[in-house]
Amino acid sequence: MVAGAARIEGDVALGDLAAQAQAGDADAAADLLERVRTQAHRYCRARLASYADGLHNADDVAQEVCLAVLSALPGYDARGKPFEAFVYGIAAHKVADAQRHLARAPRPTEELPDGVDSTPTPEERALDSADVQHAMTLLDELPERLREVVVLRVAAGMSAEETGRSLGMSAGAVRVAQHRALNRLRELARSKGGRHG
Repeated sequence: MVAGAARIEGDVALGDLAAQAQAGDADAAADLLERVRTQAHRYCRARLASYADGLHNADDVAQEVCLAVLSALPGYDARGKPFEAFVYGIAAHKVADAQRHLARAPRPTEELPDGVDSTPTPEERALDSADVQHAMTLLDELPERLREVVVLRVAAGMSAEETGRSLGMSAGAVRVAQHRALNRLRELARSKGGRHG
């Protein structure tokens, strides 16, 4: 598609082949289309390679370029520009159309989700993180024994019996300590504020 490459693929320049094809020479038209197809195909592959399914579509887009060049050939006027510039203009438009189509096309995935994605949004994660930080600040104000009871019972999900065995307390004492700790945390939350306080 570069003007300096006009004679690389054959002895006759593309502009000369175009003029002969315009004059009705069928062999010149066939040669012209073959060379245009080769150049258009290279250009389309280069421009569409980064798109999903782009290389597959490059063949079709190159074919569209050839058809567009053939349809526009009877009205082609060089106006001092190389024929390659004319072909490039058509190819650039066809590639841009293909890129827009490929960018909007649905992308297949290997796995279909079974349901709605319930993972937290970035905003929800930020709020949760702020809540965790606020809770940790409040927990730090509890006496160590009450803090351990809350962490083991609430955060770790241990039963009162398991927590008691871990801390050397009876299950009843764990429940009383948990009750006191949660009441103290509520008071602290009200006094210090927070998203839910």
